[in-house]
Amino acid sequence: MTLRLAVSPGEPGGVGPEILIQYIQQGCDQELVAYADPQLLQDRADKLGLPLRLRHIESGQPASPLAPAELAIVPISLASPACAGQLNVSNAPYVLQCLDTAIEACQSNQCQALVTGPVQKSIINDAGIPFSGHTEYLAEKTNTEKVVMMLATDKMRVALATTHIPLREVADAINSNSLQLVIEILERDLTTKFAIQNPRILVCGLNPHAGEGGHLGHEENEIISPVINSLQKRGMNIVGPLPADTLFTTKLLDSADAVLAMYHDQGLPVLKHRGFGRSANITLGLPIIRTSVDHGTAMDLAGTGQANQGSFAVAVTAATQMATSGGTN
Repeated sequence: MTLRLAVSPGEPGGVGPEILIQYIQQGCDQELVAYADPQLLQDRADKLGLPLRLRHIESGQPASPLAPAELAIVPISLASPACAGQLNVSNAPYVLQCLDTAIEACQSNQCQALVTGPVQKSIINDAGIPFSGHTEYLAEKTNTEKVVMMLATDKMRVALATTHIPLREVADAINSNSLQLVIEILERDLTTKFAIQNPRILVCGLNPHAGEGGHLGHEENEIISPVINSLQKRGMNIVGPLPADTLFTTKLLDSADAVLAMYHDQGLPVLKHRGFGRSANITLGLPIIRTSVDHGTAMDLAGTGQANQGSFAVAVTAATQMATSGGTN
């Protein structure tokens, strides 16, 4: 069966539309459906000098693979014409309308997964719309109490105990209940969506040297270790808390199916150093499958043809594998 994957290209002035256009030039075994403005895509294809044929989706029509340069589409109109490399606050609601419609298509099983392009958070906020990121927005839209952000590249997966919050708020955001829930979601989705039996998870400490026995912080002794011990007694294959500066070494990483970092910049710089442009952002815990690129809107590259669609390709592959391995929760 051909999978139908919803795609929200993200910020219309960024590289999202063009990496999608670049990706489908060789055809695709899945049917990618863009929830976007048709004229935006056609204008960007023309600017890049690439062919594009848009296929409108009919209700009840089964999915079929894409021929070279072909893309399925559900049309959603821009508020104002988009120019590559330029932000326009009037198009901020359009970005979220595309995302909302794609989410609904996955919730109603019209599509088997969602692949998202990069958005410009600042322009959405400038439009008066509170928005801290895809991860939090998807949780709200799907009425999901807790989601987990994970990036994955070749032989390395890094999930986060906290996501897009200021560094000074991280310690207060880590508590026993939330940490246990994050680990449970990570373990469950590695099993059900990645078909990894008894996944081995390495857990970072929060403080340098994982707290140095309490001399450099109390979170390891009072929160992280008790949660790990409790879950180990339930049979989970978890190790930690480990010092982050030595956890990210080849010997330890080769034995792990995933790493849980305590905050955004503890784990993601390491993963992006290893596989930037070749990794995917994956939201765990949702009732739908969602993957994304590992980069931002790259406004300086938009319309130049120099944007690398490698991360988008990884995101499509990850969504396909997850939908095939086990699907949604």
